[in-house]
Amino acid sequence: MGAVTTDDASPTASPTAILTALRALTTLTLAYTDADGPQACAVLYAVTEGGSLVFVTSPATRHGRGLAADPRAAFTAQADGQQWTELTGVQGRGLVRRLPDDSAERAAAFAAYTQRFPFVTADERLGAALAATALWELRPSWLRLIDNSRGFGAKTEWTAPCDPRRTGHKG
Repeated sequence: MGAVTTDDASPTASPTAILTALRALTTLTLAYTDADGPQACAVLYAVTEGGSLVFVTSPATRHGRGLAADPRAAFTAQADGQQWTELTGVQGRGLVRRLPDDSAERAAAFAAYTQRFPFVTADERLGAALAATALWELRPSWLRLIDNSRGFGAKTEWTAPCDPRRTGHKG
């Protein structure tokens, strides 16, 4: 998955730990920029087998329009009500794209989403509405796990290998 760096010599620091933390949470605060400037929104998400984050939103929302125009996003995920000595959360950034309707890729991502949130398919009306709504994928290019239970400011970072086709960066 890329390079891992930590601020300590912990043998348990790995991208697996970051994905485990992401899988334990349910809500991203997603930050993006549109023509009016920076903005943030909260979305329910699921983690796919490949480590991408998927969420449902209409392309007509402000964040849907913003991400369609500029796919760069940053995010945080953490549980509410934590004490600072136990604070655990994930920060990240990456690229967002709308998954093609009626594709196997979208079907697999929606299966991950509904497995994470079974209430979606338990309600027939909600399930039909969300199945017809756009599904988006956020592919992280950088992740940081903060875990104060290992010591104040303990962190594990992961950076994806640079892929100029995906990131738009050179080199």
